[in-house]
Amino acid sequence: MSDACAKMDIFSSLHRRTMPMRFYVVKIGGSLIWCAKEIVRRLCILAESGYGFLVVPGGGPMADLVRELYSGKMVSDEAAHWMAVLAMEEYAYLLADGTGAELVDAPCSSPGVRILRPYRYLLEDDRGLEHSWDYTSDSIAALVACRLGWDMIKVTDVDGVMISGKPVPAVRATELMGRQSCMDQGSLRIIESCRVRCFVLNGSVPDELVAMVKELPDRCRGTVIC
Repeated sequence: MSDACAKMDIFSSLHRRTMPMRFYVVKIGGSLIWCAKEIVRRLCILAESGYGFLVVPGGGPMADLVRELYSGKMVSDEAAHWMAVLAMEEYAYLLADGTGAELVDAPCSSPGVRILRPYRYLLEDDRGLEHSWDYTSDSIAALVACRLGWDMIKVTDVDGVMISGKPVPAVRATELMGRQSCMDQGSLRIIESCRVRCFVLNGSVPDELVAMVKELPDRCRGTVIC
């Protein structure tokens, strides 16, 4: 499966080669809330050498509460969707607090580190998202990456996508559809339709994460989904 993503879209590849800045949409999951601010600080340091990052926050424990309310049939699909997006917005404030990153209400690709507050942005246009639990913060990050035309990094607490209990170096989004993995189903559909890549990296040790980001896209010490 190591050559599963060998054939990339030619135009996308040439476009990236001509761009001097290295830019990624970075989804930081709620499972890393205990070290998430340190990850953002490390990204801010890396940005000083010409990188750009747009961070899309996960929902964290705030979204877990929404899931609990939904499971108890206290809220509808529609209400749960927007409550979960607001949970992401709460996480965004945590990620920005004292880290040096800037909060923004709309995606942009420029040097530095910015953290998206997704609620206002998605209120204006959330086409491409279903209001269901198939489409969580992973899907929102993938949608943003698709709209901007840049690759995505999913920072989580595992070493990549696991198949048969082992991390795989590369896999196509279509191979994960209908299977349980660290990616939600909506994000896989978006990645497949937009031809962006998603690098799944373990962020449990922020310094090691930065080292892995520096090696992208030539080497991925996690899983690349395309």
